[in-house]
Amino acid sequence: MADADWTPKPYVSGAERPRGEGSIFDPNVTPARSDGPRAFVTGWPVWHSRSPAIHRSWLKEFGLPGSYERVGVPPEEIGEFLKTLRRQGYVGGNVTIPHKLAALEAVSRRDAAAEAIGAVNTIWFEKSGRMVGGNTDAYGFAANLDERLPGWADAEVATVLGAGGASRAVIFALLKRGVKQVRVVNRTIERAEELAARFGPRVSAHAESERKAQLAAADLLVNAVPIPAPDPDDETPDWFEPRLPDLSALRDGALVTDIVYVPLMTPILAAAAERGLRQCDGLGMLLHQAVPGFERWFGQRPEVSETLRARIVTDIENGV
Repeated sequence: MADADWTPKPYVSGAERPRGEGSIFDPNVTPARSDGPRAFVTGWPVWHSRSPAIHRSWLKEFGLPGSYERVGVPPEEIGEFLKTLRRQGYVGGNVTIPHKLAALEAVSRRDAAAEAIGAVNTIWFEKSGRMVGGNTDAYGFAANLDERLPGWADAEVATVLGAGGASRAVIFALLKRGVKQVRVVNRTIERAEELAARFGPRVSAHAESERKAQLAAADLLVNAVPIPAPDPDDETPDWFEPRLPDLSALRDGALVTDIVYVPLMTPILAAAAERGLRQCDGLGMLLHQAVPGFERWFGQRPEVSETLRARIVTDIENGV
């Protein structure tokens, strides 16, 4: 069903809601009949999620029965939603903002990545019926760089810009792949210090005033700072090109990546390209993090193809 054809009706289970107006979760509704396993992505809002396009593409590619649905659930209802997944007919699903911490608490067991990162983004059930939570963001980050930035894991020093939730997955992946030092630069030094305390002595915290020095030390630069939403009162003309971030301190040969993927060419990546540095966008992180969940729910391990990437790129460029 196209978003434009959808009429908001609270508590219509299984519908796709374009703008997250009201819950579409109702534990008392008998689940719609579906051939094959049913999986979901939930968040608040969740209309913007590109996960359905990814998983439905793989279902079609493999010729598998099954479905993957958006389910918008507000924070006050997420606990009940997760407790009743089996009753609703789901074999598992993805969890996005703001429900990753709630999912961490709701599951009976967590994988090592979820424990270390402190968030769950993928849920599945064991044969015993026990609900398990995992985190595939670190896997997605590393797999994307393996594909598009070979040699990244040889970095001795990685500088991470930002200390939000996404930075945890990045740091976990960097440490797991053997990067010797991870230096976190953040405007609020306390946030960076929390990450250093969480992940141990190979991670250090640095204030924004140290940014240039930490860029100079980096073999790999990772931006994990979201791009701010446009200011509706900003009267800057469309033709004006903003100044790119200053990456002059990076050494020749440094690698650069940005986990942000809208736009694909972020200011950090544009600045890296201007320097002639090897760089890669964050779209592959989104695509690769979906692989483990699909395999658990539908029994086939998909590949992230150039065809799939091109389809999602087209959606992004068209504002879908």
